[in-house]
Amino acid sequence: MFVGKGGVGKTTLAAATAAARARAGQRVLIASLDQAHSLGDAFGFRFPHDAGTIAGIATVAPNLELVELDSLALLEDRFADVVRLLAADSRHRHDGIDPAALDPAELTGLPGVQELLVLVEVAQYVAEERYDLVVLDCPPTADMLRIVTAPDTLLGYLSRIWPEHDRALSRGGTDLRRAVLAGTVDRIVAAITEVRDLLADPARTGARLVTLPERLSAAESARVRSAAALLGLRLDAVLVNKVLPPVPPVPDLAAAHPAVRWYLGLRAEQLAVLDELRGAMPEVPVLVTEHRGAEPVGADALAALSVPLPPPPMLGENPAEGNGPVVRWESGTGLESVYTLRMRLPVVDPATLRLGRVEDELIVGADGVRRRVPLAPVLRRCTVDGAELGDGALVVRFRPDPQEWPR
Repeated sequence: MFVGKGGVGKTTLAAATAAARARAGQRVLIASLDQAHSLGDAFGFRFPHDAGTIAGIATVAPNLELVELDSLALLEDRFADVVRLLAADSRHRHDGIDPAALDPAELTGLPGVQELLVLVEVAQYVAEERYDLVVLDCPPTADMLRIVTAPDTLLGYLSRIWPEHDRALSRGGTDLRRAVLAGTVDRIVAAITEVRDLLADPARTGARLVTLPERLSAAESARVRSAAALLGLRLDAVLVNKVLPPVPPVPDLAAAHPAVRWYLGLRAEQLAVLDELRGAMPEVPVLVTEHRGAEPVGADALAALSVPLPPPPMLGENPAEGNGPVVRWESGTGLESVYTLRMRLPVVDPATLRLGRVEDELIVGADGVRRRVPLAPVLRRCTVDGAELGDGALVVRFRPDPQEWPR
């Protein structure tokens, strides 16, 4: 996943990685989730965009395929399928329900619908195992964070509106329509859960943040790093684009042309920003792509631009190395026990940290992002005893609730 705000060259670097991997012999699909859809431009390729249709997958080079995912077109297509299915079902009456009376555009206001359709489509590409690598050119940062949180948001809505145990009763009941509806919701939950698990799996999914060597962009990068940790998304690297290349030494800078002094001054500022980025996130590789002058277009030019990344760290041997919460017993026995929930959280502004609890979920917010963290069974019988933030991690302590703890 390539993330970054507009204008940083995110699409170009995503295309460069895809082209280089394809040239190395991997089967690669690069999918654009950005509704600006400049991916085709990067390859010098124009997708057919007929109104009301979904653009298919196109081959632009050996081992390299492209697709631009239009969330509204997906919504219209999937909704039309549902309407046709219900219209063909002559055995049951759908009293009071006329799906054909709705317009797909009216559903775009429902939280997460468009984002989820795009993610489900991507998860299907991964499940097909046709590709060794699926590269996602994501929308600007704020929109991407909303997309990543969409699965948990929708699963939370469904769990509160129609809990799983109630759906199980409906599936085994005598009301056929209710049983069919429960089965449909179960399939939706399964698809969303698959997407959520794919995004949070550090062995399968990683994000690469594209930014510029500017202080404002670097500050945003630090907040994105915090959000990625909170959401359980592995951040592979920060790619700093359009860094000015070095020039031969200038013997007498004072006598040099003003353009030379300007160039050297700007490059010095950029190098200072790079040093600050590396100091702020020592665990994340900060890699540089030099300014090439001419914009690279086409698979060959893009492959030459690609920046090789170091291999990702080995995960899985120690759960604390991942982004997910880790629960441990700390001290005491029985009602005097103390348990901790620890999660990596390199917060930029500690004043933005917010904690809350709703039933069996801990609500954690920081740097403008919020996540609902399901509590482990042992913690559901506990009350929050305190929390501390330090060394890039949040630690929440729990003590047994005498009313809930088994005797």
